[in-house]
Amino acid sequence: MFPLVFFPGAGGRADFWRPVADRLASAGPTLRLAWPGFGDRPADPSIGSLDALYLWILRQLPAGPVHLVAQSMGGVLATRLAIEHPERVATLVLCATSGGVDVASLGGADWRPAFRAELPDVPDWFEIDRTDLTARLGAICAPTLVLNGDEDAICPPAVARLLCGRIPGARAQVLPRAAHDFAHQRPDEVAEAIRRHIVAVPQRP
Repeated sequence: MFPLVFFPGAGGRADFWRPVADRLASAGPTLRLAWPGFGDRPADPSIGSLDALYLWILRQLPAGPVHLVAQSMGGVLATRLAIEHPERVATLVLCATSGGVDVASLGGADWRPAFRAELPDVPDWFEIDRTDLTARLGAICAPTLVLNGDEDAICPPAVARLLCGRIPGARAQVLPRAAHDFAHQRPDEVAEAIRRHIVAVPQRP
């Protein structure tokens, strides 16, 4: 079984994915990453940008392919990984995420002021980054599931539609009455959606 690797969003805490990961323990080994400088994880002076964080992630991943699950801004990193290292990504699950597209142009609310007010001391990588992967999404070959909530003001349904239109074979699943943090608030539904997605994919060597 391939490991399941979970990327948090801009909040950076591994605990965000704990409820879902616990429910998927029988599906394979799980690894919940936390971003350095967030929560209980010490800062890493070598990381000063999202590009540097991306390189750090590559060093944290298990060897071989993984099932990659990402929340919100973590999806930008996950999408880039699926594009640039397809051999490392067996399946991709994007939850409430831009995936590296222009969310504002699709009606997404600006989350940055509230984020900085809530977490004044964390690094600013996600706030200042403007990565645009739109033109590269067609290079993703991992089977992709896009999960979004129909009440998500930050990543509205138009974002999921764009991702599914650009990523070959991607499919969307909409959770009704779900806001941006639905993956943490409704772990039973999210874990089951992930389980169905990953078991449908052959475990290639």
